[in-house]
Amino acid sequence: MTAYDARRTLPLRVEAVRQFRRRRTLFAFGVLLVLPWVLVAAFKIDGEERPDGAPGLVDVATSSALNFALFALFISTGFLLVVAVALFCGDTVASEAGWSSLRYLLAAPVPRARLLRQKLAVALSYAVVAVVSLPLMSLIAGTTGFGWGAVELPTGGTVPVSTALGRMAIIIGYALVSQLVVAALAFLLSVTTDSPLGAVGGAVGLVIVSNILDAVTALGTWREFLPTHWMYSWMDALQPAIQWTGMAKGAAISIAYAVVLFAVAFRAFRGRDIVS
Repeated sequence: MTAYDARRTLPLRVEAVRQFRRRRTLFAFGVLLVLPWVLVAAFKIDGEERPDGAPGLVDVATSSALNFALFALFISTGFLLVVAVALFCGDTVASEAGWSSLRYLLAAPVPRARLLRQKLAVALSYAVVAVVSLPLMSLIAGTTGFGWGAVELPTGGTVPVSTALGRMAIIIGYALVSQLVVAALAFLLSVTTDSPLGAVGGAVGLVIVSNILDAVTALGTWREFLPTHWMYSWMDALQPAIQWTGMAKGAAISIAYAVVLFAVAFRAFRGRDIVS
């Protein structure tokens, strides 16, 4: 008989398969992968007329596949990606409690800290894939619809493809870091409630409230401490010379919030009375 080994309980492979089979996973990826093609169709139907004057990001969206991918990321950062990340990280523990299967997992027994680590690792992995899949599919859809070429900057000028690909990697990396605070709050709510919808909705609600407060200019520099204030700082990479200040501040704020929220989640779950 094989001796019990806590390190072998709930393998990542098993948890990854369990989460992949859930309808919310397939739905989230379906929306993210279909959206770029819908946008291409919309641009084709509406035409490709370019306005006079200095262009904005939407105005140069049809210039090339890279421009289109940047536009798709721009319109998705503030809500769609937030919902996707919150869905993966907020549903992971709360759904087990909602199904009354959480206590059986712990009775298996899977140590509480390991259960959270495994679920968080898989949830974050799916969140990363979700965030990355949107610009990658946008590149494919954009290439099909508008061709491959240099990036036309909203501020004027162009960036060659070789340089633009490096900047795209920076932008996607920053988008992932900026979503950490959403993932952390959704995960914290997931371990404190039996309602997956409440956990996901709470994290999305944070973003909405933060955006509202960020619009209140009377708050002055206090707005810089809001979790969403720097969410679009990746656009500084679309300047002729990359501006790093905003992205550095945004990354620091997001990581700081995430570390605290993840730590609170693990501490709260350690002493939680599991009755479901």
